[in-house]
Parts: sequence; C-alpha cells; structure tokens
Amino acid sequence: MPTLTIDGKEITVEKGTTIIQAAEKLGIEIPRYCYHPGLSIAGNCRMCLVEIEKSPKLQISCYTQAADGMVVHTTSEKVKAVRRAILEFLLINHPVDCPVCDQAGECWLQIYYMEHGLYNSRFMENKVRKHFKATPIGPWVNLDSERCILCSRCVRFTSEITKTYELALVNRGDHSEITIFPGKELNNKYSGNVVDICPVGALTDRDFRFQCRVWYLDKQESICPGCSRGCNIEIHYNVQRAHHAGGRRVLRLKPRFNPEVNKWWICDEGRYGYKFIDDKSRIQMPYLQEGEVLVETDWKVVLDKVASTLRSILTTYGTESIGVIASPQLTNEDLYLIRKLFVEDLRLPHVDFKVPVKEKGYEDDFLIKADKNPNTRGAEELGLGAKEGSLNVENMLEAAIAGRLKALYVFGHDLTNFFGEEKIKDIASRLELLVFQGSNLNPTGQYAHVILPSATYAEKDGTFTNFEGRVQRIYKAVEPLGESLPDWEIIVKLARFMGFSYPYQSAREIFKEIATVIPAFNGLSYKVIGNQGAKLATA
Repeated sequence: MPTLTIDGKEITVEKGTTIIQAAEKLGIEIPRYCYHPGLSIAGNCRMCLVEIEKSPKLQISCYTQAADGMVVHTTSEKVKAVRRAILEFLLINHPVDCPVCDQAGECWLQIYYMEHGLYNSRFMENKVRKHFKATPIGPWVNLDSERCILCSRCVRFTSEITKTYELALVNRGDHSEITIFPGKELNNKYSGNVVDICPVGALTDRDFRFQCRVWYLDKQESICPGCSRGCNIEIHYNVQRAHHAGGRRVLRLKPRFNPEVNKWWICDEGRYGYKFIDDKSRIQMPYLQEGEVLVETDWKVVLDKVASTLRSILTTYGTESIGVIASPQLTNEDLYLIRKLFVEDLRLPHVDFKVPVKEKGYEDDFLIKADKNPNTRGAEELGLGAKEGSLNVENMLEAAIAGRLKALYVFGHDLTNFFGEEKIKDIASRLELLVFQGSNLNPTGQYAHVILPSATYAEKDGTFTNFEGRVQRIYKAVEPLGESLPDWEIIVKLARFMGFSYPYQSAREIFKEIATVIPAFNGLSYKVIGNQGAKLATA
C-alpha cells in the first residue's frame, strides 16, 4: 500500500486510491466540479489541480493515483493561481443572476469564488447567451444552460446510474451546452438527483423553485418513509419565515449518504412525497362523533371516551370483540407500545398490520421496493402480525359485518383503498367504536367515531427497520401540528385511562426497553445505531 504526504500530513492508502480520496481521508478538501465519488472520472473541470513534487506540471487529483513517496501540495501559490484562473475562465460566460437563482447560497461557483477566487475580472465583453433558459426538461427539473459549467455530472448520472440516457453535451467551445435528446424528457424514477449533483444553478428543482432562500432552511437527518428501503435523507425545513411557501414548513428532502443503503441517491417518489406533512388534510385536534357530526374536543374527553367504551366492550363481549390494525408506517417505538397495551396488557388476540393492496407496488433492482412502508420488518420482529387462531385485517372486517367485532382501532390506514368506501361505511355503522389514529384525514377517518391526531415522521423521534433488518434513526425536525402527538405518546396517555401506568418520557426510553425485551433488537441502542443504522441480531 502506498504511503504519501499531502500538505505535510502522511497517510497510507490502498492501491488505486486517488489523491483527492486520500486528501479527504486526511480532512483536506480539494475543490472540484466534475468529480463525484458516485460517478466515473471526467477530469474536465481542472479545479482539483494539485502540485506534486518532481512533476513538471500540476496534476488533476481526481484521476491521479497515489504513489509511494509522493509529496503533494494542495495550497501552494502555483495551485492557488491556477484555481483563480479556472474560476475566472468558468465565469466568463456565466450570468451573475444570483438574486433570482435558486442555487444561490449553495452554489459552488459562489463558494469557491469566495474561498479561492476574489479576483477582478478582466473580461468586459458580453457573455454568450445560450438558448435554454428556465426550460422544463421533465416533470421535476428546469434547465438554465447559460449557467452550466459543463462538468457533465448530469450526463454521467443518466448514462451510468439510471442508464436512461436523456442528457447530452452538444456543440463545441464556448457554445457547448447540456441539452435533452430530441423526443425525450428527463422523466426517469431518479431524475431529481441531477439537481443534487449539479454544482451550480443549471439544473434546478421545479418543486422548490422560488419557495424559500436556502439560508432560511434548517436541516435534520431522517429516513424516507416511502418504501422498505429506508433511504437516508435530510429534511430541509423553514420555521423562520411563515409567509414563505404558503406556510409550509418542510420544503424539500435531499438524499443523505449511506454506503449500505442508498449511497448518494434517492428516488423521485420518496423525494417529492413529503407534502402530506403540511397538507390541509392534517388532523390537528381530537374529534368525537356527536350524532352524525365529528366535533372538536380535547385529549382528556376523547381518551376518556375511548377507554370507557373499550372497557365496556371488553366486559360485555370479551377480548375477541376488539380488533386493532397497526401500521408499518409507524416507528418501532410506536409499534412496541401498541403491542404492550393491546397484546400484553389487554390481551387482545386480533392485532394485525398487513392491509392488502390492489396492486403490487413498483420495484426495481436499484433502490425502490414494492413494499411502500418503512417499517414492515420492524412490525414483524415485534410480533404484530396475525397469528394462528387470530383474525387478519380482512377477517376482522368480515367479523365486524357479522356482528362479532364490536370495536376497531385503526392506525393511519385508509381501508377504503382496498375494501371500498361503502363497505367501510357499513362497518362503521355496525361497530360500537371505530377509532382512527393518524396524521392526515382520509375516507376511513371520516367514518370514525373518534379521531386521534398523530404526528408525522418529521415531527417525532424514533426508529424504522428496513427490509434488510437495518434499524435507522428518525429525528424530530418540526413540532407536531396543532394538538397532534407522537403515536407512542398517545398510547401512553390512553393506557393511563385504561388503568395502566407507563413510565416512558421519550422514544429513547422505549427503545432501550425494546432492546432488552425483543431478542432481535438485543445489543442495539440509539448510540449504536448512530446516523448510519445498525443491523438486527437476526439480520
């Protein structure tokens, strides 16, 4: 393995490691535009040039491999001069339209100019105008070719990652530009990633366009709830300017690097599936049915009603008369308390989470999974599926129609998607109690006798377990809307009204108990999971 020195720091790396990769291991950042660790080497921006002793010319660090005894300088005067010259060259034809560019604040031309440029431009001529200006090239992406610095990242992404080949570099010299192939549009399942990897404002997100300046955004690490892959993401949200984006707090999702799950990428379905968080359908208050109308009430009244009705049904008809439909959209912590209250303490036999779907979800061999729930594996490991002798979801609904089931507690699901609205309406009229606990109102919730408002994944802490058995953290980015609460907290409150005292004050405390009680989770803790996840003992 070669040993080299970079800016006076010695490091030994594996054979084949490039200088830019070796520098990163030392915490030395070498500026780059065309280089991306998930793509092939293009070597065309020349921004990553470094000085290597005994080499007559500067060398690009993204392509040059480390060699034994090599001595590299990344901040010599010669290197600094070349970086300034390259920035000046790139800005010859680049419009200074930063005030209207969505990339302003996170544009690497801006950032590198401040870090490595700060020159007085010698070019006074008019800039070359290219004809793609704020042009939609797909459902999610706009192209401003006059801002493009020809790094070719987007072209390589569509040819190497998605293999859909929508983008190309055309023309020569200072008339070269990125364009879409004739008759095509950028409409693959991962198109939004070209915005993430574009270092300037040439490719911008149509969904995020003019919604909020990036310096007003805060960031929180989380996990995409769109499928069982559990892609690592950042939630970008704004709580400083309520007048921006129509009052929406969460404004975009960005992929977060995890080499074991999604690397640098995320699918469009997950990326743009965040809007339910601040949607008008959000349930912000508890509701109780009075006559034919759902009326706003408070937590004490509604939980007292649920608890007293459940106790009455248990006393009159027994445990066989109550069904619980949990959700794999919930965290491990939420599901554990559902198990604790309904299975262990109330001893209800009919608890399931597998609601059938009309069509199998789309799946590919890259990231997207057919199961559109982030925590199916967690629900299975916690033992919440229907067992021998108990009723699954379909059987519960049939039992309700037959009069054998008197109460049904539904977590988040819209049962009308599979069973039809008329059937759910009929079931609701036959039940003594239909409880809907969820974040957004749906047709099933509209027929409920009681509605309990719960927080979304962006409004609570917890963990999801992906299809491979990797347990991963979600973190609260924004406060729950209105009177909504994390599902585990609602269960703690309901348990108290049912006569059980649960001591939990946080999701962390619940997970600590899960790791002790559930064998698959043995040895795990929030510290062990970290921000990259950890495998179950059974995975």
